[in-house]
Amino acid sequence: MGRSSRSSSTRWRYINPAYYLKRPKKLALLFIGFVLVSLVVWDRQTIVREHEVEISNLMAEVNRLQNELEEVKNTHGAVDGRNEPSGRKGVPDDPIDMQRREKVKEAMLHAWTSYEKYAWGQDELQPQSRSGVNSFGGLGATLVDSLDTLYIMGLHEQFQRAQEVVGGLLSAYDLSNEKIFLERARDIADRLLPAWDSPSGVPYNIINLAHGRPHNPGWTGGNSILADSGTEQLEFIALSQRTGDPKYQQKVENVITVLNKTFPADGLLPIYINPESGTTSHATITFGAMGDSFYEYLLKAWIQGNKTAAVKHYREMWEISMKGLLSLVRRTTPSSYAYLCEKNGNSLNDKMDELACFAPGMLALGSSGYGPGDSENFLLLAEELARTCYNFYQSTPTKLAGENYFFHSGQDMSVGTSWNILRPETVESLFYLWRLTGNKTYQEWGWNIFQAFEKNSRIESGYVGLKDVNTGVKDNMMQSFFLAETLKYLYLLFSPPTVIPLDEWVFNTEAHPLRIVTRHKNEEQPYRPVIRRRSRKVGRMTHE
Repeated sequence: MGRSSRSSSTRWRYINPAYYLKRPKKLALLFIGFVLVSLVVWDRQTIVREHEVEISNLMAEVNRLQNELEEVKNTHGAVDGRNEPSGRKGVPDDPIDMQRREKVKEAMLHAWTSYEKYAWGQDELQPQSRSGVNSFGGLGATLVDSLDTLYIMGLHEQFQRAQEVVGGLLSAYDLSNEKIFLERARDIADRLLPAWDSPSGVPYNIINLAHGRPHNPGWTGGNSILADSGTEQLEFIALSQRTGDPKYQQKVENVITVLNKTFPADGLLPIYINPESGTTSHATITFGAMGDSFYEYLLKAWIQGNKTAAVKHYREMWEISMKGLLSLVRRTTPSSYAYLCEKNGNSLNDKMDELACFAPGMLALGSSGYGPGDSENFLLLAEELARTCYNFYQSTPTKLAGENYFFHSGQDMSVGTSWNILRPETVESLFYLWRLTGNKTYQEWGWNIFQAFEKNSRIESGYVGLKDVNTGVKDNMMQSFFLAETLKYLYLLFSPPTVIPLDEWVFNTEAHPLRIVTRHKNEEQPYRPVIRRRSRKVGRMTHE
């Protein structure tokens, strides 16, 4: 018992501080041991903490890269797992939209491969005879027109093959950043510049790209066409911005300055302009053929410059013209379809071209620049006109629209010129209205139009127009704008709004997207994305 008590006392003495105070060597050894143990424990904790920080940083980097990947997918769109459009930010892509988008992409692939097989390098394909035709002097119009559509749809293999043959133009440059496109665009623009060497600066509409010598067609009486002369602003301004050379922008902006000097109170210009004096001639006023894209470009030049004071005059001219447009609006009986008349002198003609069906999209796009009351009214008018244009399609046996329509009291409308050449204008407006309102009705209408093209216009060797939308008899031409515009707008109609967002891009009249670049007043040089001598899709009819 006593031994046990002594043993216990001996053990407890080692934790008594007084024991070490009497034995300095043991105190030193104890201190060194404590320090070593502390260092080991601290080092392990530090390693664990650093490891946790590294893991946290790695996870943050992974999340950042995943977010960037999603952003790239949403912004550019593509195929084969690269940049596939996946939906609005934070909102899943609609499965029906995805299916329809793939159907449109397959249609584009069918049209493109048919062109490759039967008309490679030529302007357009004649699908029924499986041959090419040089409608624009052998510039490879379908190649040029299709470049950005191929890129947007993610058909990169086809895009690369097209790039090897033709330089494409500004839209392809803006999308891909490939300098070859800018170089080719500049080369073509330089060849076009003599067209502006008229006494007034209003361009002649025909030019030989090899030798120059601009002139106007005889059937216009020597006059320039409004839509042709006022539809180069976006492209030439963009070219000056991308190259740093102001001469292109100066040429096209001078045209607007000339026209603005005698701009009428209602903002409506006849379709013919005298290139000698820069004044308008007595001729038809229309938002259809030969007039249309002039008004479109007044709005879009304002958007292209990011709506700054430097481009305010474009918006002001456009708003004056829209007051004039209101004076041309009439409604049918009994169904109250809104339509745009044509004007000859003081007389109105109850006729509307399918070409004028770009107007609903234009009005919707420009409506946000008005105050609340006017904005709502113009958007409502856009929706009314889109309903009319959709009925152009629905009112025929083939469900494809004719070239123009006449309106009669008590009978609504009847088709006039009854061919269909695969035009995009109605689908274009449906695209803008869906983007700006979110109303899926416009997607459904667009899908119905696409199905009508598939049923009536698709053949083994491409797509053709119809000689008569009532009988369905086919023609022998696949217009280049079918690939450039009709299929592109259909694809975008079923794509998320983050694919070519409208606050970053503006579409030219041939549906080629150009980046918006902020413009400033008194800029000495434009900012550092083809050039087409063609207004809105005049098109050609062939009779086999």
